[in-house]
Amino acid sequence: MAKLRYFDAKKPAEPEPELPAAAHSEFLRTGRITRDRAHWLAEERRYLSYEEVAERTANKLRNAGEKTHDRLNSFHQSIRFPKLIFHHTLKDTPHLGYCHVTAARTQFAQYEEVSWAFYIANFFARIGQNDNFFENISLKYSRMYFAVAVHPDQESPEKKLTINREIRGNGVLFHTHDPQIAVRNVLLLGARNEQLRDIIRQL
Repeated sequence: MAKLRYFDAKKPAEPEPELPAAAHSEFLRTGRITRDRAHWLAEERRYLSYEEVAERTANKLRNAGEKTHDRLNSFHQSIRFPKLIFHHTLKDTPHLGYCHVTAARTQFAQYEEVSWAFYIANFFARIGQNDNFFENISLKYSRMYFAVAVHPDQESPEKKLTINREIRGNGVLFHTHDPQIAVRNVLLLGARNEQLRDIIRQL
């Protein structure tokens, strides 16, 4: 796969308009051929480094995470989620990335207590079954919202969290491109009693 190149799509500020001297009259007056940029060069694009692209992606992801977290915590005073916002951009495509928004523990289906994490991505994909976190990445939708069950990786020296695939066979609690469905599902995970869950289901 060819390495992607990125350029700054922002239109540069236009300089004050000048009336250009006719090229033939300048030559007759000075005997020199005009080599001004305006005469010879098309507007050059400023290409961005992968680091610059990743930083722009990070800002957008963090902003989306902040807004989503605020929306979740504004629903009901008994439902409060910790703000745990951090992001990752994909290695060879830094315009794509995902943001961790929050995490908690809850009773889920027949499982007594499940630790889970909620994410937003700026692409759509299938949650990978093996070491690949994402499979079949698509730009069909500009957002993906998902929550996965997590637990400490016993084989990792740092005991870092990984997907708990013992839950539902793949660890995925929900997976959608619809922000309203995502918010409702996270609220259901955070609701402390069945009465509140019934209210949320009617949203």
